[in-house]
Amino acid sequence: MGFKFDWEANKEKVEEFSAFLEKLKDTKGAVMPALQKAEGLFDYLPIEIQNMISEKLNVPLSEVYGVATFYSQFSLIPKGENKIGVCLGTACYVKGSQNILDKVKGILHIDVGQTTEDRKFSLQATRCLGACGLAPVMTINGEVYGKLTPNDVEGIINKYR
Repeated sequence: MGFKFDWEANKEKVEEFSAFLEKLKDTKGAVMPALQKAEGLFDYLPIEIQNMISEKLNVPLSEVYGVATFYSQFSLIPKGENKIGVCLGTACYVKGSQNILDKVKGILHIDVGQTTEDRKFSLQATRCLGACGLAPVMTINGEVYGKLTPNDVEGIINKYR
């Protein structure tokens, strides 16, 4: 599945970002702050914006991409309106969180690290959420759902549709 960057819808953000890059163009180590600014503005790092960074800062696209993919804070795909996290920490895993994750994947037809085509949901497998007593646990936009069974998942997701 591919996401197309909408230049027109992001026109003001692109102008702001271009001005930001102009200030950085002669700064050593400017790729990281450029990526951070881009992620903050666009909520992800589309290839079109990576190309813009490469051209304006006069660094190879491979360097921009390398930094973007090295750090987990950056995303190359847009995040969903609703961010789902399924805990795979030890307590949750022992209590069946893999079955919860598999159910979410089946309902949304996406894998971990992906976003639905309508950008309504994105899915992450997380480590301990600090709610071990409620295992297995899933979060949606920070709201915690615990003591889950696979049968609970669809009803919870439907609240966010």
